[in-house]
Amino acid sequence: MKKIYANGKDELEFLKSLKERSGETDRKVTEIVSEIIANVKNGGDKAVNDYTLKFDGSLPEYYEVPRDVINDALEEADEGFVNALLDAMENIAEFHNRQREQGFTDCKDNGVMLGQRVRGLEKVGIYVPGGTAAYPSSVLMNAIPAKIAGVKEIIMVTPPCKDGSPNKDILVAAAICGVDRVFLTGGAQAIAALAYGTETIPKVDKIVGPGNIFVATAKKLLYGQVDLDMIAGPSEILVLADETANPKFVAADLMSQAEHDKIASSILVTTSEELADIVLKEIDRQVKVLSRKEIIEKSLEDYGAIIICDCEHCAVEIANAIAPEHLEVLMKNPTEYIGKLDNAGSVFLGQYASEPLGDYFAGPNHVLPTSGTARFFSPLSVHSFTKRSSYIYYTEEALREAHDDIVLIAEKEGLTAHANAIKVRFE
Repeated sequence: MKKIYANGKDELEFLKSLKERSGETDRKVTEIVSEIIANVKNGGDKAVNDYTLKFDGSLPEYYEVPRDVINDALEEADEGFVNALLDAMENIAEFHNRQREQGFTDCKDNGVMLGQRVRGLEKVGIYVPGGTAAYPSSVLMNAIPAKIAGVKEIIMVTPPCKDGSPNKDILVAAAICGVDRVFLTGGAQAIAALAYGTETIPKVDKIVGPGNIFVATAKKLLYGQVDLDMIAGPSEILVLADETANPKFVAADLMSQAEHDKIASSILVTTSEELADIVLKEIDRQVKVLSRKEIIEKSLEDYGAIIICDCEHCAVEIANAIAPEHLEVLMKNPTEYIGKLDNAGSVFLGQYASEPLGDYFAGPNHVLPTSGTARFFSPLSVHSFTKRSSYIYYTEEALREAHDDIVLIAEKEGLTAHANAIKVRFE
């Protein structure tokens, strides 16, 4: 990892390089994905299966996973794994239940009634990476808030394993969360199938869940045809630490995100150069026994950094400028920083709030904005799966009172038909 001394220039150069990492999608990828989308739109299930055969080498045992296969996966699963998922589910549900939003009706003395109605989306599609890179935790984080929001049907797509079978751990999570239907298909073709619908896969209102660059590009190109959670970029962690931080913990947490991808970003922002030096030694020591050692080392070399600041204020400013997906605060009094850190997907406070705690268990969602988009995007939540409509009721007298103001504004805008729609009611 490179060491950078914050001076108003060098740290900005590093930040610029991070943004370039998450820049425009390669033009060739966009061309390939655009062709896949068009073919799935026109060819339906046949096109989806043709791409599955092309990219995976064989067709899965079944296109839609039978319900009894899903139930069997749950019954045959390791009891400890099931209990761990159930414990995590309880925490996730408890947290997201606090996000429930109520509609309202406001009745005024003059007979006017205004209000807002909130309800869950009809159908939602969840994309879950499968095969060897299977994440049952993603099923929980996407399906649980959707269920709480009142989504009527949850459709999951996930790539099959190399032998054409579904990943059993994914099915266990789907069974626990109450996913309605599971299809064995992945990649851009699965996103297109959810967006347009096929003879078998239902058309959905929103697609959520992480994926590779082809999945992310398909989501980006299909936005508007269907709603999305966000366009996810590479994983990120920023650790804000002072001299009180445990360097073993800091090193371990930086590597927990570096192992995701060679272009993942792990950054330490600290006021202690001594801590920085010890953390580097700890990384060298700990990485030797980790299974994804090569990925971690490449990620830290290319997109990792330790930024050394003169003061805590400077460190906080840098953290807000980077707007990371995950932000750990390993400072002497971590809770003091809650109101100062405005740009982060999720904030982890203290020595024992390690980032994987949020990935799997604590309760807050782990689907978070990346690539600096935490400046304006929020984590996946119950709100992500609801829609709102307003309603208006006016009496004749109430409209008469508002008549002149409405007509004046409409005519100022040159919209005489708008003005006329009000005038004719009182001629």
